[in-house]
Amino acid sequence: MEIMATGEKTTTVKQAIFAMLDVLDAVGVPMASLTDRRKELIAEACLALGDIHSTLQACQPNRGRYLKTRDIISYENLHFQEHRSPGTYDDVRRKELPLLLSIGVVESSSSTIAQSTNNPSRGYALSEHFAKLLTCYQSANWTDELHKFKDSVTARLKSLQVSRTLAKLPVTTPSGEHLELEPGKHNLLQKAIVEDFLPIFGFGAELLYLGDASNRHLFTATRRLKELGVFTLEHEELPDVIAYSQRKNLLYLIEAVHSTEPMNSLRVSKLRKRLAQCHAQPVFFTAFANRASFRRWAADIAWETEVWIAETPDHLIHYNGHRFLDLFGES
Repeated sequence: MEIMATGEKTTTVKQAIFAMLDVLDAVGVPMASLTDRRKELIAEACLALGDIHSTLQACQPNRGRYLKTRDIISYENLHFQEHRSPGTYDDVRRKELPLLLSIGVVESSSSTIAQSTNNPSRGYALSEHFAKLLTCYQSANWTDELHKFKDSVTARLKSLQVSRTLAKLPVTTPSGEHLELEPGKHNLLQKAIVEDFLPIFGFGAELLYLGDASNRHLFTATRRLKELGVFTLEHEELPDVIAYSQRKNLLYLIEAVHSTEPMNSLRVSKLRKRLAQCHAQPVFFTAFANRASFRRWAADIAWETEVWIAETPDHLIHYNGHRFLDLFGES
């Protein structure tokens, strides 16, 4: 499967990525709704876990080698000409590994060692059966090994599809459209942003973008974004929710923080540069489920941004200095 690879990757790296995507497609990993960049990162994660930076046949068996998410990023930067920040480690855990874990392509060390989900020493590896399949790629044994793996994966895929259908999280946009998010605390917060925050503080805002872990482009108003001069949505700095208020000409860029980082100074600076051609005034929000979560990240939030907490939906926290000093004067 060929995609538009990013950066200045060598021919060898591109071929390894394309080959890994061929294998993932062959075993039935659903990737049709994913962007090329997300497919690329999923393939690179698999290659890193298999210690592969040339051909798939060079895949190494696990033998207790489990990589943490930061290790995966380091491997990708070293071997695949990536320039990912270590701070994006949670994207690996939240966006690139869940589907692979559910299907059985990847396993976590917690499946063999007693570890909690958020244990910082938790690592990941290719499953033994999938690693064996990779070593047979384009060989005489490929078809037989593929059938064996698919037999074990088919039940998981069907189970995954059923559970996803049953557990979908319904979301109603300001315009009345009905969407469905995957279950999870992060998406519960995104639902609150769309259904509670925007009606209160959005000045009639229309939803332009809403992503999901399994479908990064669950809702995208491509035409409207283009009209406003918003940067391409392939960019890794993309926030969780984007909305636009025509009444105030404000572009809302909202990050829903469950375990990822808030709108910090570096990220806001990058977004401002990317929005140089935008016709609207950007406003940067970090959303939290509760005050405890806010306190954890308070020191990292950038000045000239806003904070919204879902458990107190009628209030905002302004990191904007004197701009709001007179807002609540006595009447």
